[in-house]
Amino acid sequence: MKTLSPDAKAAALECTHASDEERMSFPQVVMTLMQAGIERYHTDLCAATKTYYLPDGASETIACDPVENAPAEPFNANGVAAAIKTIQAGAMTYAEFCAEIANAGCVGYLVSLAGRRAVYYGRTGDMHIEWFPGARS
Repeated sequence: MKTLSPDAKAAALECTHASDEERMSFPQVVMTLMQAGIERYHTDLCAATKTYYLPDGASETIACDPVENAPAEPFNANGVAAAIKTIQAGAMTYAEFCAEIANAGCVGYLVSLAGRRAVYYGRTGDMHIEWFPGARS
């Protein structure tokens, strides 16, 4: 299994910890990861991990802060969308955002930097796709 290059790993570590510590916004995370050549990452809310991927298949899994609550059983796409709008407005922290999407039944999300979208999903595969601002849906 190929691992991230030292520069990409440093960017992934910084983005993971800076998000948990409220030092970096989502747009800053996206820019930093893109500059490091990372094309996507996956956040597993249940395992408290983020896995970052390069186009050549190299990857690295990094522990992140756990969500305080277990994800709800039913997936509520409207609840996920509402949490996204709230964090985009700067009205909640990243930890609160993770708790809110877990309350809405989200167990993880995939951010595609190349595809300019995030896919939030529940236990049964139900999902909500959130396009980056300005991206075509």
